[in-house]
Amino acid sequence: MDEVPGAKKGYFEERIGLISSLKAEGDDIIPAHAARWPTYFLGGTALLTFVIQVVSGILLMFYYKPTVDEAYSSVKFIMTEVEFGWFLRSVHHWCANLFVIVMMIHMCRVFFTGSYKKPRELHWVSGVFLLILGMGFGFTGYLLPWDQIAYWATTVGTEMTASVPPPAFGSFLLQFFRGGENVSGDTLTRFYALHVIVLPIITAALVMLHLVMVRTTGISNPVEK
Repeated sequence: MDEVPGAKKGYFEERIGLISSLKAEGDDIIPAHAARWPTYFLGGTALLTFVIQVVSGILLMFYYKPTVDEAYSSVKFIMTEVEFGWFLRSVHHWCANLFVIVMMIHMCRVFFTGSYKKPRELHWVSGVFLLILGMGFGFTGYLLPWDQIAYWATTVGTEMTASVPPPAFGSFLLQFFRGGENVSGDTLTRFYALHVIVLPIITAALVMLHLVMVRTTGISNPVEK
């Protein structure tokens, strides 16, 4: 709808134009091929799971204590004492798995429909990095309960970095992730920082960039390939 001449806008609307922008977004027409094939909505589904992870993760941070002495007991407290804590942790856990699964299916769709071709090459590159970041979330978050399974899984996982060539660089990576020779409290602290600060910031920035590129080029059409 066209703006009424002389209509007075609010203070923030005049300077930011948020409502006008949202209306413009709503006026966009989804291509017919995207409406027919549910796989074209997998990117939005992945974004939804990421948002759920962020929200549930923030709520879990209110109770989780990232120390060797209290990590396991704080997770147990969340599961047994916090009201709906078991549900919150389950949602966070399963959405993490769902994010990776949906991203993989989404990228398969992009590959088989040729949606990675010009001018959407960077869409594919950013999507690959987002998938890697999703796996990084899973790996760093796996240690946080600080139980035997998490400890030995992290020991094996970090040991793999030592095989990265050249040997000096692999050794550096091993020391960097573990914070020492073995998995310890320093490892827990580093993984916690990566899980709740570093990875979310990088992922959020890359998601925004990915969305901007999609908005710029539009949804791909296999017929054009």
